[in-house]
Amino acid sequence: MPAARAGRHRVIGGSVAADEGGDNVLDDRKLAVLRAIVEDFVSTNEPVGSKTLTDRHNLGVSPATIRNDMAVLEEQGYIAQPHTSAGRVPTDKGYRLFVDRLSTIKPLSPAERRAIETFLSGAYDLDDVVGRTVKLLAQLTRQVAVVQYPSLTRSAVRHVELVPVAEGRLLLVLITDTGRVEQRVIEAPGDISPESVGHLRALLNTCLDGLGLGEVPTAVADLPDKVGPDERPVAAAVLSVLLETLVERHEEKIVFAGAANLAAVDFSQSLREVLGALEEQVVLMRLLGESGDSSTVTVRIGTENPEMGFRSTSVVAADYGVGDLTLARLGVLGPTRMDYPGTMGAVRAVARYVGQILAGS
Repeated sequence: MPAARAGRHRVIGGSVAADEGGDNVLDDRKLAVLRAIVEDFVSTNEPVGSKTLTDRHNLGVSPATIRNDMAVLEEQGYIAQPHTSAGRVPTDKGYRLFVDRLSTIKPLSPAERRAIETFLSGAYDLDDVVGRTVKLLAQLTRQVAVVQYPSLTRSAVRHVELVPVAEGRLLLVLITDTGRVEQRVIEAPGDISPESVGHLRALLNTCLDGLGLGEVPTAVADLPDKVGPDERPVAAAVLSVLLETLVERHEEKIVFAGAANLAAVDFSQSLREVLGALEEQVVLMRLLGESGDSSTVTVRIGTENPEMGFRSTSVVAADYGVGDLTLARLGVLGPTRMDYPGTMGAVRAVARYVGQILAGS
């Protein structure tokens, strides 16, 4: 895979420029001061003062000018003073401007890209792909990683297998083109001969190979008429389980990892709320947001998140899929004091690799 490049990222939330004149009233020098404050605060978790900026950054102006610029940034809501006589910290509005105007997606190093490719390419099925992905994202970003399973409704049938497992019992295995494997046990009426099992398996694959899962119910509607009277009860049982499998809401299945990364000072006041919200699948679906342009990374910062439990967090997410087909989303959740360029680069790179792995599955 080619090296990740600085790329686009889509804005989620209100436009900064529409708020009291927005960033169009900030000149390049004030934007540079804001960038320096964000980078220092993310690095140190300490409020940033004008002397620190003078010592650490070559801004080309006097400390007095920097203090004046910081006063303007504070007045317009981009930074705040947490305590009297303390330095300044970025606000949600300041982080938003940093993400939209001041940061670029940080490319991963060749070693990081090789590690991602090696780790994900060893997966043997979709559950393993998802499990490896969520662990990898948590390790790369040191945040909470969240991965949505591909929706069955966006997949097509690659193969259907019927396997006798006991007397009067079959195992139905549905394999999709996105690597999804669904297994269900079927309680069949009476004994089933190997010939009947083989006949049903052949009919199912002839009817369903390559079909989108939404087309399956229509395609199998007349399947019982294609078998003999002795096989119809078994065929009906197989179709019943197959259709039940297709209507289940797999698109709402989400896994996460890295909750231990929340044990940080940033969450000292709201850790319980964040942990509680992470347990709710519907909440995590809303957290990842809607699918959009697969070439972009979306960022929600602080109060832009729809759930109260995540108002002290930022969420960086991206679509993943096969070719032009978007299958689901993945991302990370962490404090607003986040390395946005690095996190956005990691999320985008992992999403691309997952799509490649699924395309080859």
